[in-house]
Amino acid sequence: MVRRMHITECRTEDVVLLDEHLPSGGATSFHARRFARHTAGSSTYLVAWTDGFPVGNGEVRWNGCTAPEVRAVFADCPEINGLHVAEPLRGAGIGTALIRHAERLAVQRNTRKIGLGVDDHGNPRAARLYARLGYRPTVRYLDRWSYIDRDGIDHHVEDPCIFLVKDLTTDTPDAGGRRTQAS
Repeated sequence: MVRRMHITECRTEDVVLLDEHLPSGGATSFHARRFARHTAGSSTYLVAWTDGFPVGNGEVRWNGCTAPEVRAVFADCPEINGLHVAEPLRGAGIGTALIRHAERLAVQRNTRKIGLGVDDHGNPRAARLYARLGYRPTVRYLDRWSYIDRDGIDHHVEDPCIFLVKDLTTDTPDAGGRRTQAS
């Protein structure tokens, strides 16, 4: 575990620090777009901090995954999206802490399931983490997204993914991170 790590909801002043310390590489701020959804209430944008610096982030999209293949099966399932941990700190428990925090938020909203997508073949380390935390594969889909690079070129990407779902009614961490049986 990383010492003195804590998680907060993103604030206006955090966006600049996120762009500086966890850049997305595009011309438009990835973090600003997520923060806009957060302030609109359609998501909760979480930031992990160590020693005053952002070391990870993730968004809980309360309206669920936008992929039609997933929406057809899990229309009401919130999605943990864009989970990211700074490269040198991967494996230190930050991703787990962000996911557990997101799960607690979902339980507080009386949500029975939560899901997330993982690259079908390109991210085995993340897939192992999600499986260890109780996420089970459900639906294969294409994650479609776009970005504008620093030269102003618009890129459209399609990544084959699998949507993983966790039942929060049987394995829910409480505020202290302890595992409990939900009712």
